[in-house]
Amino acid sequence: MNRRNWKSVAVGAALAVGVTAPLAVGEPADRGWPSKGRGQLELGVERLLDDPGLLEGQRVGLVTNPTGVTQDLTSTIDALVAGEEAGGYDVTALYGPEHGVRGGVPAGAYVESYVDERTGLPVYSLYGPTRKPSPEMLEDVDVLVFDIQDIGARFYTYIWTMYYAMEAAAENGKEFVVLDRPNPLGDEADGPILDYPELSSFVGLREIPLEHGLTVGELAQYFNGELLETPADLEVVRMSGYRSGDIRTDWDMPWVLPSPNIPTRETALVYPGTGLIESINVSEGRGTTKPFLWFGAPYIDETESYALAQDLNARGLDGVTFRPASATPSASKHAGKFSGGLEIHITDAEEYESLRVGLHVLDALFTQIDEVDWREGTACRTAQDECWIDLLSGSKDVRAQLEAGVDPDTIVAGWEDGLEEFEEGAEPYRLYRR
Repeated sequence: MNRRNWKSVAVGAALAVGVTAPLAVGEPADRGWPSKGRGQLELGVERLLDDPGLLEGQRVGLVTNPTGVTQDLTSTIDALVAGEEAGGYDVTALYGPEHGVRGGVPAGAYVESYVDERTGLPVYSLYGPTRKPSPEMLEDVDVLVFDIQDIGARFYTYIWTMYYAMEAAAENGKEFVVLDRPNPLGDEADGPILDYPELSSFVGLREIPLEHGLTVGELAQYFNGELLETPADLEVVRMSGYRSGDIRTDWDMPWVLPSPNIPTRETALVYPGTGLIESINVSEGRGTTKPFLWFGAPYIDETESYALAQDLNARGLDGVTFRPASATPSASKHAGKFSGGLEIHITDAEEYESLRVGLHVLDALFTQIDEVDWREGTACRTAQDECWIDLLSGSKDVRAQLEAGVDPDTIVAGWEDGLEEFEEGAEPYRLYRR
């Protein structure tokens, strides 16, 4: 079974008749924006820098982090500040998501507001007590510009920073511009739709699949058209030369780690599935050189590691091989403890199904290792309790089915109707031919 080949009839029909975004977001080509030509990728930030007139006369607030760079690795912060005079705009503030504007802050750690040493600009934290820009944070801003690399997973928090920033922009009469970037997972949606509002949290605010299959620009349009009570004054600076169906195997540009534990593009491919290991008392590889590509625990011995590998390699999972491997995490779960476990090796990125693999890993661990449990322990044993697996998966059904011994492939098949409905709803907001 390979979900990567799945397409709904409605989605195919919508594409055939040339459905375009119904919102007035503006097509850069219509603005006469320069382009390097068909087939050569230009990021949204690069197209903006080619013609910065979109920001002329505006006071600009920039929501970004280290991934906000051009393909020659020039920082969006530096490029916009340097281009102020020629562009006729004024950068007045920076806004930092989880991990901060300059990166490096550990996962979940509070990010403080401060003055940026390099530019002298105020940096407002959007990860801490304030996750939505306040009116005071927007006093000196006419337009908010968002330039951050997402990795396509609902529980990766940058998209919810964007959601809150769009909401604040709409409420405070500010424009909102998204500089679009590729989705490393491509254009296919996968996983359960979040149960909203019951399981709404900052690892999943609204009802989208765990893998949403959209670029941040497309997702901003979907938020604006379907989810925000008051739509923002939105413009998406689209990429040119972007082939969404090829990006999983043809990431032909530098990888700037979006957060400390996503060091490589391969990590991004596995993250939606092995990120679910956060919900159990097994290390997901934080504090090792292979975060999310290795998992293990001190109570897993060598014999059990080999048995786990044999089990998982016999399950017919596409594009992946599991190898017994030990590690001693330096941080997070089981820090400083020698741990047995497995390393994940992707053998075919196009065929690899992250969520299917993640569910099979959880199933194998629960089946083979007696000590494995949800990280909350017995508190997860009733449907009424809210556990980390529920927030990550977006559905209490996933936990209930795993505990009942339901085959992971049956769980995956149960997502089809929800995914088809989401794909149909998202199609009008897509900006690139699939």
